[in-house]
Amino acid sequence: MRNLKRILLGVFILMLVMVILAFVLENQQSVSLLFLGLSGPRIPVSLVVVLALLAGMLIGPIVSWFLGRSSRAARKRLV
Repeated sequence: MRNLKRILLGVFILMLVMVILAFVLENQQSVSLLFLGLSGPRIPVSLVVVLALLAGMLIGPIVSWFLGRSSRAARKRLV
């Protein structure tokens, strides 16, 4: 059973890598982002999306950690 889980995990990771690679290869058009009047350098669309994904993957757990910490402190005050 453990070997089956490892094989399925390996297949899932391989398919995920293939999907990401196909996305990056298909989205090579350069774009320049404009935010609050500031223009950024021209970079590929895929890089913009991957950077946004990574930023979300970092910010999400940090925000949930802060929210969980504050709710635990509130529960301690109630007891």
